[in-house]
Amino acid sequence: MATLYIVATPIGNLEDITFRAVRVLKECAVVFCEDTRTTRVLFDRYEIKTPTESFHAQSPLSKIDRVVELLSAGKDIALVSDAGTPGISDPGQLLVAEVRTRLPEAVVASVPGPSALTAAISIAGKPLSEFVFLGFLPHKKGRQTLFNEIRAAERPYIFYESPHRIEKALESLAGSGKNVTICRELTKIFESRVSGTAEEVLQSFKDKPETLRGEFVVIVS
Repeated sequence: MATLYIVATPIGNLEDITFRAVRVLKECAVVFCEDTRTTRVLFDRYEIKTPTESFHAQSPLSKIDRVVELLSAGKDIALVSDAGTPGISDPGQLLVAEVRTRLPEAVVASVPGPSALTAAISIAGKPLSEFVFLGFLPHKKGRQTLFNEIRAAERPYIFYESPHRIEKALESLAGSGKNVTICRELTKIFESRVSGTAEEVLQSFKDKPETLRGEFVVIVS
């Protein structure tokens, strides 16, 4: 039986990829991508010629059938996301679960590497030996309930947030007395870190509205 490789790719800086990841991506029969155009930029950088196919949150179930078909035929394949480690807050979780259920004899192998979660923890400067990770928060239903949980929690909470909702997230944390650390655009040219109360962090974004862009990792401790 062939192997499904779950391959981590850079979250920003294209140099943040392992030798093993490049080799695996070159040797696989097909690489399934969240967005083939995004992956093509990485492939061009490292002269990877492997065929790509899409697999994302809106993909039909026939895409999973396609993966199972290839593995059953003895073809090694890989799964990558647009950035970071597949299966963390993306549809890779569903694919791995289906492969393990439908092809229990198949090998599912991790090719570890970049992750916005661990990158943020490494530079946060906060005691984070244990924490609760929420991934991307819901846009509406259950969102306020989660913020109430975060405000009352004793453990640190970490979540991802978009530039469209980061201000509202900070407003929901205002008055909690918690420390909020935000890591933005990790490994990219405009990487930044800001820490303080929710009110202080919110004000820093209002003072520099150009920083309300990119991707955010929020640590509440």
